[in-house]
Amino acid sequence: MTQDLDGIVAARTRLSHVDGEAGKLILAGFAVEDLAPHARFEEVAYLLLQGRLPDSTERAGFAHNLARRRELPQVAIELLREAATARTPPIDALRMAASTLSLGREENPLEDAITAIGSFPTIVGTYWRLLRGEAPAPVRTGLSHAAHYLHQIFGTEPSPECARALETYLNTVCDHGLNASTFAARVIVSTRSDVISALTGAVGALKGPLHGGAPGPALDMVFEIGTPERAESVIRAKLERGERLMGFGHRVYRVRDPRADVLAQAAERFYTGGGDIALYRLARSVESTALRLLREYKPGRRLDTNVEFYTALLLHGLGLPTELFTPTFAVGRVLGWSAHCVEQLREGRLIRPQSEYVGPRELQWSRSA
Repeated sequence: MTQDLDGIVAARTRLSHVDGEAGKLILAGFAVEDLAPHARFEEVAYLLLQGRLPDSTERAGFAHNLARRRELPQVAIELLREAATARTPPIDALRMAASTLSLGREENPLEDAITAIGSFPTIVGTYWRLLRGEAPAPVRTGLSHAAHYLHQIFGTEPSPECARALETYLNTVCDHGLNASTFAARVIVSTRSDVISALTGAVGALKGPLHGGAPGPALDMVFEIGTPERAESVIRAKLERGERLMGFGHRVYRVRDPRADVLAQAAERFYTGGGDIALYRLARSVESTALRLLREYKPGRRLDTNVEFYTALLLHGLGLPTELFTPTFAVGRVLGWSAHCVEQLREGRLIRPQSEYVGPRELQWSRSA
């Protein structure tokens, strides 16, 4: 028995495969490094939901179907206004608003999944603008999914380079095996609850810092170091104090996280194409120094760069604040959650693991005087 279900197979899936020993991630048959940098998000969404890539007609139809679901119900907007007044953290606002997406709708797993995927960027963007005292940006159905998200946050149409960089990120993080939030969604929907309830639960699981909270601190370390010349002394001091280096090591991967390579290349294209090239070079220096010192201080462990390091660098370059790093992850991962829910409803049974009782057994009841 393992208390955390580590190594236990709890579901069969056609959606993704994580090979931690080899450093491979397969998304519905495609290696992440082949799919994420080149595909449109709408194509990846169709792939996970339908089991194959769309042809040109199907791609256009699906993109239109997804875009027409971007508008939020009025109750969601009012909820977000109240949440902004209370200065609610963005991930909590997303969880609250997600639950409203089923209002006035008959339950339909695939339809609810597409609605959630289309609505999440609008929820996050609307809330961020309300939180800053700005009016929500109008929804434009003519933009791609990634461009729509950036437009919702900043109120202006992004450049093709920015949209492509974000699209690569969303594709890269859209699914990743039976992680905590995906497992939560599958457990909920395995009871034959609805997809929106399952997705709301998944956002709640993602909020936990052990699952979705590390990209910001990874970037904080880069800024703390400041210049390549300080990387050695700062990182060495952290390791001497026994501190964890955020952005390095992964519970599953025993070698370099393949998603880190995809996002490293995306960051290189973005920063060399007009971004803050000094920050990019600093981050690369920090990474190489950290890897060298981790091998020195922890020679028996494989602590390679993980997805969080280049997530932080790429999202920061796009102008996203650290408060939106985890909600932006949810904008991509809601696709995987949704596809897992549809798959679980189609093929799965109630997920009902056993527990081992470790409490007392021989107690006797008596009323005290």
